[in-house]
Amino acid sequence: MTIKDAQQQVDQWINSTGVRYFSELTNMVILTEEVGEMARIIARKYGDQSFKKSDEGYDLADEMADVLWVLMCLANQTGIDLTDALANNIKKKNLRDVNRHKNNSKLT
Repeated sequence: MTIKDAQQQVDQWINSTGVRYFSELTNMVILTEEVGEMARIIARKYGDQSFKKSDEGYDLADEMADVLWVLMCLANQTGIDLTDALANNIKKKNLRDVNRHKNNSKLT
Protein backbone atom coordinates (compact mmCIF):
# COMPACT_ATOMS: atom_id res chain seq x y z
CA MET A 1 0.00 0.00 0.00
CA THR A 2 1.34 3.42 -0.89
CA ILE A 3 0.83 6.53 1.20
CA LYS A 4 -1.52 7.83 -1.50
CA ASP A 5 -3.52 4.57 -1.33
CA ALA A 6 -3.72 4.84 2.44
CA GLN A 7 -4.95 8.45 2.27
CA GLN A 8 -7.63 7.39 -0.19
CA GLN A 9 -8.71 4.44 1.98
CA VAL A 10 -8.96 6.69 5.04
CA ASP A 11 -11.03 9.18 3.04
CA GLN A 12 -13.31 6.43 1.74
CA TRP A 13 -13.85 5.05 5.26
CA ILE A 14 -14.53 8.48 6.73
CA ASN A 15 -17.09 9.30 4.05
CA SER A 16 -18.84 5.93 4.17
CA THR A 17 -18.58 4.64 7.73
CA GLY A 18 -17.37 7.60 9.73
CA VAL A 19 -20.12 9.87 8.30
CA ARG A 20 -17.82 12.92 8.04
CA TYR A 21 -14.47 14.23 9.18
CA PHE A 22 -14.18 15.76 12.63
CA SER A 23 -13.07 19.37 12.49
CA GLU A 24 -9.38 20.02 11.90
CA LEU A 25 -9.05 21.32 15.44
CA THR A 26 -10.67 18.20 16.88
CA ASN A 27 -8.43 15.98 14.76
CA MET A 28 -5.35 17.91 15.93
CA VAL A 29 -6.34 17.22 19.53
CA ILE A 30 -7.00 13.55 18.70
CA LEU A 31 -3.58 13.34 17.01
CA THR A 32 -1.97 14.71 20.17
CA GLU A 33 -3.87 12.15 22.24
CA GLU A 34 -2.77 9.28 19.98
CA VAL A 35 0.88 10.41 20.10
CA GLY A 36 0.55 10.46 23.90
CA GLU A 37 -0.73 6.88 23.92
CA MET A 38 2.20 5.82 21.76
CA ALA A 39 4.61 7.71 24.03
CA ARG A 40 3.17 5.97 27.08
CA ILE A 41 3.98 2.56 25.62
CA ILE A 42 7.48 3.61 24.55
CA ALA A 43 8.20 5.13 27.98
CA ARG A 44 7.28 1.85 29.63
CA LYS A 45 8.83 -0.57 27.15
CA TYR A 46 12.05 1.31 26.32
CA GLY A 47 12.24 3.92 29.09
CA ASP A 48 12.44 3.79 32.83
CA GLN A 49 8.75 3.61 33.68
CA SER A 50 7.16 0.30 34.59
CA PHE A 51 3.92 -1.06 33.18
CA LYS A 52 0.74 -0.68 35.22
CA LYS A 53 -2.05 -3.22 35.24
CA SER A 54 -4.01 -0.91 32.91
CA ASP A 55 -1.12 -0.99 30.41
CA GLU A 56 -1.40 -4.73 29.83
CA GLY A 57 -2.20 -5.74 26.28
CA TYR A 58 -0.51 -2.71 24.77
CA ASP A 59 0.05 -2.74 21.03
CA LEU A 60 2.67 -0.27 19.86
CA ALA A 61 2.00 -1.02 16.18
CA ASP A 62 -1.69 -0.25 16.63
CA GLU A 63 -0.92 3.03 18.38
CA MET A 64 1.44 4.02 15.56
CA ALA A 65 -1.28 3.17 13.06
CA ASP A 66 -3.71 5.38 15.02
CA VAL A 67 -1.23 8.27 14.70
CA LEU A 68 -0.95 7.68 10.95
CA TRP A 69 -4.73 7.48 10.58
CA VAL A 70 -5.38 10.84 12.20
CA LEU A 71 -2.44 12.44 10.39
CA MET A 72 -3.94 11.23 7.10
CA CYS A 73 -7.31 12.65 8.12
CA LEU A 74 -5.70 16.04 8.68
CA ALA A 75 -3.81 15.79 5.38
CA ASN A 76 -7.01 14.94 3.51
CA GLN A 77 -8.88 17.79 5.18
CA THR A 78 -6.21 20.34 4.34
CA GLY A 79 -5.53 19.13 0.79
CA ILE A 80 -2.03 17.81 1.47
CA ASP A 81 -0.68 14.90 -0.54
CA LEU A 82 1.55 13.19 2.01
CA THR A 83 3.50 11.38 -0.73
CA ASP A 84 4.58 14.72 -2.19
CA ALA A 85 5.08 16.27 1.23
CA LEU A 86 7.36 13.44 2.37
CA ALA A 87 9.34 13.48 -0.88
CA ASN A 88 9.86 17.23 -0.54
CA ASN A 89 10.82 16.85 3.11
CA ILE A 90 13.44 14.21 2.25
CA LYS A 91 14.89 16.52 -0.42
CA LYS A 92 15.03 19.36 2.09
CA LYS A 93 16.82 17.20 4.65
CA ASN A 94 19.30 15.93 2.05
CA LEU A 95 20.22 19.52 1.15
CA ARG A 96 20.12 21.09 4.59
CA ASP A 97 21.58 18.26 6.64
CA VAL A 98 24.08 16.72 4.21
CA ASN A 99 26.93 17.18 6.71
CA ARG A 100 25.11 18.33 9.83
CA HIS A 101 24.85 14.97 11.57
CA LYS A 102 28.24 13.74 10.38
CA ASN A 103 29.80 16.80 12.04
CA ASN A 104 27.83 16.43 15.28
CA SER A 105 30.28 15.29 17.96
CA LYS A 106 27.32 14.11 20.08
CA LEU A 107 26.58 11.40 17.51
CA THR A 108 30.10 9.96 17.17
